Parts: sequence; C-alpha cells; structure tokens
Amino acid sequence: MSTVIVFGATGAVASATARTAKARGATVYLASRSLNKPIPSLSEEEGHQGEYRRVEADLSKPETIRQAVSSARATRAFVYTVFDSPDHMRSSLEAMKAAGIEYVVYLSSFSVKGDPNSVPSEEYIAYSHAQVEINLAHIFGESKYMAVRPSFFATNAHWWVAAAADDGTVKMAFPGAKFDFIVPEDIGRVCGTLLAQETEGTPVQGDHLSLIGQEELALGDAVELLGQATGKKLKISECSQEEEIRYLVGKVGFPEPLARAVVEQNREQSRGHGLVDFVTHADYARNVYRVTGSQPTGFREWAQQAK
Repeated sequence: MSTVIVFGATGAVASATARTAKARGATVYLASRSLNKPIPSLSEEEGHQGEYRRVEADLSKPETIRQAVSSARATRAFVYTVFDSPDHMRSSLEAMKAAGIEYVVYLSSFSVKGDPNSVPSEEYIAYSHAQVEINLAHIFGESKYMAVRPSFFATNAHWWVAAAADDGTVKMAFPGAKFDFIVPEDIGRVCGTLLAQETEGTPVQGDHLSLIGQEELALGDAVELLGQATGKKLKISECSQEEEIRYLVGKVGFPEPLARAVVEQNREQSRGHGLVDFVTHADYARNVYRVTGSQPTGFREWAQQAK
C-alpha cells in the first residue's frame, strides 16, 4: 500500500484525486494552507477524523513542503501550478524529493503540446505549466512523474456566472468559442488512479497524458446552462477583448496576464485553431475511460450536480 500526499486538497480536482487514491488502497494525506478549510465532497468528520489525514503545507514555501512530506512519510505526491513562483516551483519540487517523494502526478495544461521546451514565454498559461514539467524532468527524471494535461475545465464557466451583473448580463468577447468542458471530478479520477498505482495496469505511456471532455459546446451556451442550473437567468452581451480583460480582472480577480491569456485563448478557439481541435484531438476524449475504467461526465450532467 502506497502513502501519498495531495497538495491543494481543498480544490475540486485535488479532492477527487485524494478520494480516488484512497479508494484504490493508498494512505492519503491532505495538504493545504489551512487545516480548517473544508475539503470538497468530504464531510468534516471524514476530512479531520476519518481515514484521511490532514497536514499543513504551502506549495510556495519549500520548508512547509519538506515538513509535511517527512511527517507523512509519503512517497508519491499530487501537485498543481503556483503561477507566481519565481523559479517555476523548482525549489518546491526539490524539497519534495529531498523529503522522500519518488513519484509526482502534476496537474498541467492541455495548452502544453508536445515538448515543453518548445513553448514560448509569450504563451503565459502554456509556458507556466511547461516550465514546471521541465523542472520535474530535471529533478525526478524519466518515468518518475506524470503531467496530466486537461483541456478546458467545466468549472471555468463559473468565472462568468459569478461575475454577472445584477440584471444577469454577462460580458464576453467570444461567446461562440467552442470548448470541451472537462469535469474536474474526471480529471481527479485520472490523477488519483495514477497517483495510487502510477501507470501500472493503465495504457499510459511516456511522461504526459492529455485529456479532453465529451461535449463540444459554445462558451456562451455553457455559461447560460450553468446559470439555469444554479437558478440564475443570464444573458450574454458581446464586448471587446479589452473590456472582457477588465471584467475578469475587476470582477473575478484574475491577474492581468492570466486574464489576457484567457481572452486570447478564447479568440483563437473562436477562429478554429486554439486550444482544442475536436477532430485532431478526438482520441484524447477516451483517456478518462482508459485510465479509470469508467465513463466521463458530460457538462449538462455536471451542471445539474453543481447546483
């Protein structure tokens, strides 16, 4: 039985990762900056007194990582990207390895395509994830990590729902951009399976795995569907790119570089050559089933569950 540590356990993907790893026989430590913040889909009793164990750690503070891993005696870890890390998480990953971590499942991004060394720095989202992948390769070496690269998260639709005006108006520059809307629970089931057993018994080869969702859906339609499921009547209003950037910065709280990257991604996707090509990338939609043995969740089903 393996002992694993899941960083950022209060997030939706990390929570699903932890629950899946536990179901597959791993001893699971839940690492977060606050021990009082609830874990999604776990009761307070399960999160604090049940079969999971909680430790305090901050992925931006290597010493807390070293202490958490050492106390847990974990050998495998799940991590996500710290965007403002000055060394692209190198010191944090080094602390993990020094404390005993042998294998890492990293929540990367579908925007990293092929060799991470070839990603230009101008592509903010892709470059930030690619640099962490490069550091993983240098620190842990071949076959000692897996970069899971999911495409457009279903939960991203919440950005626009949450920022709707009082009258339900949602401003978007490219509401017709079509994405795949992969569900965090499905991403976590993949990550948890790999965390508990690495690639043993799965068809995964290499150091990365791309995932896309099951449905091709326009961004504006997805936001309206999620609004309906949560009891909000929304109306989409097209706006300029700069206006949407200000909207994401001011109402959602994005750093400006991230807001610009999101809007640019939407622009490229609306032109048919952005994040996802539903013909070229169709096979990636089967990877959730290939790894976990269960079918993925569609956006509409997820939206009803997200009420």
